[in-house]
Amino acid sequence: MKLSKFIFITLVLLSSFACKKKEVPESNFEKDVLNSVFVEIVDSIYMDRRIVLPPPMPKRDFKTNKEDTIGYHAELKKYEHFEDSIKKDTTRILIGVYDYVVNNKIRNEKFDLTPFKNNKKFDFQYTSKFPDELHWEVHDYKSGMPVGTIEISNIKFNKNKTLGIIEATASCGGGKCGRGFEITIENKSGKWHIAKIVQTWVS
Repeated sequence: MKLSKFIFITLVLLSSFACKKKEVPESNFEKDVLNSVFVEIVDSIYMDRRIVLPPPMPKRDFKTNKEDTIGYHAELKKYEHFEDSIKKDTTRILIGVYDYVVNNKIRNEKFDLTPFKNNKKFDFQYTSKFPDELHWEVHDYKSGMPVGTIEISNIKFNKNKTLGIIEATASCGGGKCGRGFEITIENKSGKWHIAKIVQTWVS
């Protein structure tokens, strides 16, 4: 009786271990794919709050039906000059990345930013290091805060794992601006790249 019980427990443990072994390659595959397209995704959708909000349009005087353009064109020119300087700046852009992948199927692990620590364009940091982005001042970009945030979902692959769909959001913080995207990625010649980006919402 004891022997049969021992054999039964052993078989259960072995079958459990075998199941886990089958899951790991699938999980690692998704991680590798996500890592291979992550920077390309960020570069395509990120919002930079330093330049995302141009000067407000001139106010209209409803009595005269004329716009008050005094100073507006000077402000617009100043903004365009600043926008140009930002685009030419080679300093790494600080992006806040949400700690966990949405609908995460990758063992509920924190999204690993280590593979991107030496990226030349972006400095990726977890959003958990900073105050909640809803409290960010949109025009405060000189206090060591990220210029925007990125949140991504797990990948929904097709049957042959040649195509995948990722849901992603980009925000400039402060609850002032955000966009949602459906991103189709494709495996061509063994390398994954973005095939299509569709904006699904904007706020």
